[in-house]
Amino acid sequence: MTLRKFAGLGALLSIVMPGLAMAADEVAAPVLNSGDTAWMLTSTALVLFMTIPGLALFYGGMVRSKNILSVMMQCFAITGLISVLWVIYGYSIAFDTTGMEQGVVNFNSFVGGFGKAFLAGITPASLTGPAALFPEAVFVTFQMTFAIITPALIVGAFAERMKFSAMLIFMGIWFTLVYAPIAHMVWSGNGGLMWDWGVLDFAGGTVVHINAGVAGLIACLVLGKRKGFPTTPMAPHNLGYTLMGAAMLWVGWFGFNAGSAAAANGTAGMAMLVTQIATAAAALGWMFAEWITHGKPSALGIASGVVAGLVAITPAAGTVGPMGALVIGLAAGVVCFFCATTLKRKLGYDDSLDAFGVHGIGGILGAILTGVFAAPSLGGFGTVTDIAAQVWIQCKGVGFTVIYTAIVTFIILKVLDAVMGLRVTEEEESVGLDLAQHNERGYNL
Repeated sequence: MTLRKFAGLGALLSIVMPGLAMAADEVAAPVLNSGDTAWMLTSTALVLFMTIPGLALFYGGMVRSKNILSVMMQCFAITGLISVLWVIYGYSIAFDTTGMEQGVVNFNSFVGGFGKAFLAGITPASLTGPAALFPEAVFVTFQMTFAIITPALIVGAFAERMKFSAMLIFMGIWFTLVYAPIAHMVWSGNGGLMWDWGVLDFAGGTVVHINAGVAGLIACLVLGKRKGFPTTPMAPHNLGYTLMGAAMLWVGWFGFNAGSAAAANGTAGMAMLVTQIATAAAALGWMFAEWITHGKPSALGIASGVVAGLVAITPAAGTVGPMGALVIGLAAGVVCFFCATTLKRKLGYDDSLDAFGVHGIGGILGAILTGVFAAPSLGGFGTVTDIAAQVWIQCKGVGFTVIYTAIVTFIILKVLDAVMGLRVTEEEESVGLDLAQHNERGYNL
């Protein structure tokens, strides 16, 4: 009886198990989540909105009227250039994980391969994300918008004096040798250099802001000061544009930070909340610091404070809580105000639109404070149990990014300067880059 019972059971299992296996395969098969997809589509549009028209207006209003079109043109041209380069090889260099192994430092820890060049293998059915829930095509485009805005931020440092042709070539090379490798080291996953270090960078403190801010500082030093700086008044010609641009950046940044959750979930919701808190706190921090220091609050100041807060909360958005965001925002507003005014005057460099003072300093501050306020003991939602150890890891990430970006940016600029020249002539600078470089005027009266 016993033998017959087991024989019968075996026969039953032989019938049932294939069906169970097929059911398991069906359950395990990745299925597109329409909610996550909709959120990522929206976030992608918001991040592109940050560059065109947000950053174009923000920067365009701060230059003199004879240079407004040149700055806007640079933002649009960079958008086109980086989009094409991203498709050809940028996405692959940043996110191809071939040859990577957790805990092993090799060539692919620094840069990805070409397995995804020309977006090979990506189809409408390709899915990605934390649980493979939305189209990889959306992820490609989302990350493309990050790659677009990063070099566009650098424009603010050398505004009003760089040749358009030199700018295009510089941005293409810089994107290839600096942005894509740093993005790979931080975001590509196990085996990436800074990923394995444990650097926390939720949405681009190192990849975007420190990267762009340091490159901007090097660029303005290599090109030299604008003609007449600092004795000749160079007031912004249309602060209305700047305020509108800052407002667009503020709104678009929800896609930047909350979209980096790569899902419509609780992390995205908290990222949105802390982004709003930090930005508001930084705007007030800059405004009151300026009010106390200079006697009056300015529209340019509060717009700059908004951006400083957005920058500082970027690396922390996925791990800090509301009170941590409040501290980070206030600190960013005050620190970036003094760096963009007092420190810049003392050191004498001509960072035209404060790309380094806001993005570089704000990114560094935010990256380091992420290591503090990601700790659950301080209201964070990260896995940080040893704050001092995490702060050290954050400092390593900041230090590596600063040194790598500064050296490679300097080499690129010096080579280009020797080959084709970086700067417009004094006559062209006096006339303005709108006419000299594009044969157009922003205003025809």
